[in-house]
Amino acid sequence: MAWIREITRDKATGLLKRELDEAVRRSGRVWNIVQVMSLNAPVLRAAMGQYAAVMFGPSPLSRFQRELLATVVSAELDCFY
Repeated sequence: MAWIREITRDKATGLLKRELDEAVRRSGRVWNIVQVMSLNAPVLRAAMGQYAAVMFGPSPLSRFQRELLATVVSAELDCFY
């Protein structure tokens, strides 16, 4: 299994601390997909912005359809996030 250096929430400062705290507010924890981006807080912020736009922004797809697509793609790719 690959090893990626990460900055944990208890050691985070500045923008990273704010982003990780927001992750906990959103879902009660910091998921691996978020944690793995901890070395680059601006990228983490951009990725979370993109996720919010795709999942919650205007779309011809319902929220259910978007979640279903995400689940099917993750399962097909053997993604555990």
